[in-house]
Amino acid sequence: MSIVLAIAPGSVGSKSIAVGEEHTAPFVGSGRVHVLATPIMINLFEAAALAAIEHLLPEGHQSLGTHLDVTHIAATPVGMRVTATAEVIAVEGRVVKFRVSARDERDLIGEGVHDRVVVNVDKFDLRVQEKIAACRK
Repeated sequence: MSIVLAIAPGSVGSKSIAVGEEHTAPFVGSGRVHVLATPIMINLFEAAALAAIEHLLPEGHQSLGTHLDVTHIAATPVGMRVTATAEVIAVEGRVVKFRVSARDERDLIGEGVHDRVVVNVDKFDLRVQEKIAACRK
């Protein structure tokens, strides 16, 4: 039985923020213009994807972002609201594929695709601890 059985194409999640100075390119170090930073838009895409599927995963599992291919096509000034949406377009084994988009109060500001892999948290944490131990030798 697949651990992602409950996830089906069409599942949708969203995440919104009001753009503050802490969301701007100068604040996060990705540019000098005081508009929504691309890394913040990407974070919104990931949060929207989480909202679409995390509640459907079995106990002890979570999803991790593994791939993003997005375009940031319009600037959003401080004070405007941005909403990112992620829609499941495919489930391939443990990989969940999303179509993502973000809009501000006026325009489509970004879009693309995003993949997440579903993992067992205990097994994943064990691999991380093994990696840390190997680096300390």
